[in-house]
Amino acid sequence: MNATNIPTQSRVAITGASGLLGGNLAILLREAGHEVVCTKRPSSRIEHLGAFDLQWVPADIGDTDALTKAFEGCDIVYHCAASTSIRKDVLPVHTQANINGTRNVVEAVRSASVRRLVHTSSVVATAISTDGTPVAEEAVWNFPDFGLDDAYSLTKHQSEEIIREAAAEDIDAVIVNPSFMFGPYDAKQSSGRMLIALAKRKIPGFTDGISNYVDVRDVARGMILAAEKGVRGQRYILGNTNLSYQELFRIVAEIAGVKAATRALPHSLAKIGGWAGDLKQRITGRDADINSVTVAYGYCRGNIYSSEKARRDLGYETTPIETAIADSLDWFRAQGVL
Repeated sequence: MNATNIPTQSRVAITGASGLLGGNLAILLREAGHEVVCTKRPSSRIEHLGAFDLQWVPADIGDTDALTKAFEGCDIVYHCAASTSIRKDVLPVHTQANINGTRNVVEAVRSASVRRLVHTSSVVATAISTDGTPVAEEAVWNFPDFGLDDAYSLTKHQSEEIIREAAAEDIDAVIVNPSFMFGPYDAKQSSGRMLIALAKRKIPGFTDGISNYVDVRDVARGMILAAEKGVRGQRYILGNTNLSYQELFRIVAEIAGVKAATRALPHSLAKIGGWAGDLKQRITGRDADINSVTVAYGYCRGNIYSSEKARRDLGYETTPIETAIADSLDWFRAQGVL
């Protein structure tokens, strides 16, 4: 499938449109003149997207019939819905959303005769670099080698396998793998939680790990390009810049107008905090802000990625990460969070 096969003004559906990525994708598609159908659960918050002409349809990710009905007449389905988690153990909610939910979306796409499916995966379904070279799409998943086979990375890896199998059969599907996203319309305070904590100076120091960061709007544009130009069954890493946590914290502090953290946190001390978070999760059943998984990421220097394939094959472009951070902080201020 290529750009000439997709109508300039088409009917598209988005799962997970109330989230950071799905919401920004819906806005861009609507501004481009597409009819945008957004699936939602009864509990979904959508008031932050009320200014945009979006069509909301009740359809839980676990209800294949409702999804099929929502997808009818659509040229493209963008599957963004997922259960994100920092837990080590996979809970039923993660399996239901990320694995069973993906199967349901595939079945609904098949039943509704949708022409193309764009599946949102993550860089956590690719690999961790072992030699300092940014990870590319052909890398083999090795997160268990680094103790990073948590609920999210494991189930996103498994959901990719479902999509690849479907693409090898009868579904015209492509996969996108965003890195850590910042941007406006983060009503659930997902990645923005870090920015808020840094702006309020609630993070006392930095770890020596590295991660890849990207403007969520760049990812949304990359997904549209993947729908137009992506090769069936292939995946495309949609990221931007690899930064150490010290560098990121400095940038956020400068934009927020606060003093940057200057203290490096000892790994041994962080591990104790991680174990305490694990214990809190087991006792309360709720996610902790810090646990052994977040500590492992915090000191991982192989969490680096290349988007060269997307740039070359899709025409993917990125904006400075400073823009995403500034716009995200401005949005949170407008909501009274900062």
